[in-house]
Amino acid sequence: MSAIQNKSWLFTPGPITTSMATKEAMLHDWGSRDASFIQTNVRVRERLLDLVDAAQTHVCVPVQGSGTFAIEATLGTMIKKTDKALVLINGAYGKRIARILKILDRPFDVIETPEDVPNDVTLLKTKIQNDPTITHIIAVHCETTSGILNPIEEISRITANSGRKLIIDAMSSFGALPLSNNNIQFEAVVASSNKCLEGVPGLGFALIEKQALERTEGNSPSLCLDLYDQWKSMEANDQWRFTPPTHVIAALDSALDQLVNEGGRLGRQQRYQNNCTLLVKGMRALGFETLLPDNLQAPIIVTFKTPSDPDFEFEAFYSALKQLGYVIYPGKLTVVDSFRIGCIGQVGEEQILGLLDAVNILAEGYKTLKKPNKLTNKQ
Repeated sequence: MSAIQNKSWLFTPGPITTSMATKEAMLHDWGSRDASFIQTNVRVRERLLDLVDAAQTHVCVPVQGSGTFAIEATLGTMIKKTDKALVLINGAYGKRIARILKILDRPFDVIETPEDVPNDVTLLKTKIQNDPTITHIIAVHCETTSGILNPIEEISRITANSGRKLIIDAMSSFGALPLSNNNIQFEAVVASSNKCLEGVPGLGFALIEKQALERTEGNSPSLCLDLYDQWKSMEANDQWRFTPPTHVIAALDSALDQLVNEGGRLGRQQRYQNNCTLLVKGMRALGFETLLPDNLQAPIIVTFKTPSDPDFEFEAFYSALKQLGYVIYPGKLTVVDSFRIGCIGQVGEEQILGLLDAVNILAEGYKTLKKPNKLTNKQ
C-alpha cells in the first residue's frame, strides 16, 4: 500500500496504520445477535487470553471505547473502597490512573519518578513493607509519554512475594512485547484493539483472574463500566449487554489472523524492533537527539528532543511532514520539549526509510537556521 493510497502513514502510538485486510473486515455489517458475530466475539476473547498464556486462570472482558475506558472499568471493578492502590508513575498515563482512582474515590498512594526514569523497584519494596494497607500495585508496562519500558517482571515478582495484586496497563505493549502469565503474575492486564494488535479504535479489554473477578459483584460505581456484570452476561450467552462495536471486533479478528501469520508476538516484536533501530539510527544521523538511552527504549514510540534552534517550530515541521505523507506525534513531556515518532502499526523498513527521507528534506533547511514554515514553502 502506497502513501498515496493510504493518504498518509501514521507514526503515532495509536490509532495506527492498518492493513487493507483489516479495513476490508469492516465492510460487512453484523447483527449483534447474529450467530456468526457471536462466534467471532468468543474467538477474539479466547485469542487475547492465549497471547499472554492466561486461558487457564483468567477471563477476557471487553468493553466499548478506548483503552482508558477499559482502565477505568478495571479499576472500578477490581478495587474496592476498602482497598488501597499504589500507582507507579513516570508519565501521563500513570497520572491518568491516579486521577481515575481519585474520581472513583478509591484510596491510593503513588511512587513517581521522572519521565525518563523507570519505575523505582527499590522504593516499591520499601513502600510495600511500610504500608500493610496496600492491596494493589498498578503499573504501566510501556509508558508512551516517553516510550520508556518499565521493569514489569521485577515489579510482578515484588508484588507477588508481598502478597499483593498487580494490575498492568499494557496498552502500548500487548501483542508485541513479552508479557506472559507463566512468569509475570497479574490480577489484571488491560489493553486495547488499536495499538500493537493493529486493529482499529473502539474496543478495550481486561484479562482478569477469574477467581478475583468472581468476588467483585457490586464493586463498580458504573453500569456501563461494570466488568463483573459484563462478564456474567457474556458467560451466560456470549453476548454483550449493550450494542457492541461489531465492525471493530471483526477488524480485530482479522488483525489477530495477521498477527499469527507474522509469526505471532515474536514476529511482531522483531518488526517493531527493526523499525525502532532504523528510525533511531537515521534520526541521530540527521542530528536529532533521543530522550532515552537505548537500554530503556521500548520499540513502540521514540521521543526526540526538540532541536535547540529557537526558530524550530514543531507545528510547521509536523505540517510539512504530513504534506509529504507522514504523520508523527507531539510530545507529552514536562521535563523537556519533545516530539514523538511511533514504530508500530502496518509499517516496516520501506516506510521508515521514506519518513527519514522526508525528514532529511526538511532538515536541509535547518542548516541555515530557517524556520520550518519557510522550508515548507520551499518544497
